[in-house]
Amino acid sequence: MARAPLLQLSDLSLTFGGNPLFEGITLTVQPGDRLALVGRNGSGKSTLMKVMAGLVEADRGLRVVSPGVTVGYMEQDPDMSAFATLGDYAMSRIPEGEGYRVEVAAEGLGFKPDTPVGSASGGEKRRAALAKLVAEAPELMLIDEPTNHLDIAAIEWLESFLNETRAAYVLISHDRALLNRLTRQTFWLDRGVLRRRELGFLGFEEWREETWAAEDEARHKLDRKIKAEARWAVEGISARRKRNQGRVRALAALREERSSQIRRKGTALMEFETGTSSGKKVIEAKGVMKRFGDKLIIEGFDLRILRGDRVAFVGPNGVGKTTLLKILTGELAPDAGTVSLGTSLEIAVFDQTRARLDPEASLWHNLTQDPQMAVSGNSDQVMVRGTPKHVVGYLKDFLFDEAQARAPVKSLSGGEKARLLLAKLMARPSNLLILDEPTNDLDVETLDLLQDILGDYDGTVLLVSHDRDFIDRVATTTVALEGDAKAMVYPGGWSDYAAQRPQKTTSATAPAKTAAPPPKQVKKGGVGLSFTEKKRLDDLPTALARMEAEIVKLQALLADPELYRREPVKFQKATDMLAERQEALAAAEEEWLDLSDRA
Repeated sequence: MARAPLLQLSDLSLTFGGNPLFEGITLTVQPGDRLALVGRNGSGKSTLMKVMAGLVEADRGLRVVSPGVTVGYMEQDPDMSAFATLGDYAMSRIPEGEGYRVEVAAEGLGFKPDTPVGSASGGEKRRAALAKLVAEAPELMLIDEPTNHLDIAAIEWLESFLNETRAAYVLISHDRALLNRLTRQTFWLDRGVLRRRELGFLGFEEWREETWAAEDEARHKLDRKIKAEARWAVEGISARRKRNQGRVRALAALREERSSQIRRKGTALMEFETGTSSGKKVIEAKGVMKRFGDKLIIEGFDLRILRGDRVAFVGPNGVGKTTLLKILTGELAPDAGTVSLGTSLEIAVFDQTRARLDPEASLWHNLTQDPQMAVSGNSDQVMVRGTPKHVVGYLKDFLFDEAQARAPVKSLSGGEKARLLLAKLMARPSNLLILDEPTNDLDVETLDLLQDILGDYDGTVLLVSHDRDFIDRVATTTVALEGDAKAMVYPGGWSDYAAQRPQKTTSATAPAKTAAPPPKQVKKGGVGLSFTEKKRLDDLPTALARMEAEIVKLQALLADPELYRREPVKFQKATDMLAERQEALAAAEEEWLDLSDRA
């Protein structure tokens, strides 16, 4: 027997500021759905989610929640002003005696419930909001950008929870790795139209490009038809005026259809221009130590960064990544050790706090009043890489329209603020980019573009990010800070670091995993190994991690006590697959041990 939908929206329309945000949207969320809600910054994703949550009322349309269904919503910036501590906020609406749920989530997400709301960081507030949602255990979770300001450990805990939950959810996120691993269906909001695909985010780009290609082909055919009809109107209408007025009206209808089509926004015209080439050595740190009060941040740290390197800094929030960046760029002096900077450095900084933006001033003012962009005696132009350009024209390069140019920065979405900060950053040449959490709030398309232009950038990049996919795509070296005042340097991106790092004991709140043998340092010229065996030894840690993840997923599936009764065939297939994966893991571990000993 088919189960009733959890939530339905029918013929929904909403207008903001005189402009239609979406028109005639209809959607259904079924039990077990794991939906990605994707679309460009400013397309209305968060607003649509608020309508789904019942917090925003549409101009027209119907919202129906099935009887007995509870809907939980985690917004990007929750209002906690009525609560003294983060725990008070997270515990609100939790039944008496079930506060342990908040405690479990708080341990997994890594925040202290007794933290005062007034002194809490954005990341701590985000953790409290997630803990509240998890503890409420609704049948449908609506989750808006949960990974912003979270460190990778918290993201991995959240990923494990969402992978195991039986609740349905709709997820807005720019974290491609999270979306790829968790979602089974996709809502795509594009120019006010919502499309649904019965597959997860993996492959979304191909679907989007196919959709746009079909749209372009239809538009091209319509343009050709209008052109042909217009030619007929000029050449043949005089002889058949009365008999062909219907065709004239049809031409008018075609033109109206064409003019009503909403064109896609192009991609932002972003580019970093490399300034004067720096020296080969960019930064060299030897024996760096730094402490604040009784807290030791870093000790005995050595690093040599050469021109063209892309270095990612990863680790839990508060571990000292931004502090280390400031030490390496000379903004902060170490307590011990030395840092020497190379020659001819031109540094550009993208800071995670967006402190270089005045929230009360307009976009226009933020650009024209920037001393590094201002054109003397001209209040409507900015200097862009040595050339004066009208401020509105430059803002249009970053997908802002003229109305937004006069609006205050505080009216922008998080992604739009990030784009504006990139506009300031890209207006002048540089050869050393400091990117501190650049991926927060950016949509997938802008992230793709940022990745591409970093690939073409001739200078050096220092990057702090919790976006695993972005690190993999950009970084050539990863520096891991794990809270013990040590920073370990690994070649490659996040996946390379994850395969090489020492395995830690699994916490009580995280899903159980089979421990992989710790990887050894393999001498590339190891006696007794062929080239193929050396390559296999290098690849095995990644393969082991993948098999462990598959086993965890199968164990979580089989933990459902109703699965055998409900889907006996699926239960048997999962049981057989689990045995197969466990056998393969044991064989791979034996192979790794054998090759390691021989190496």
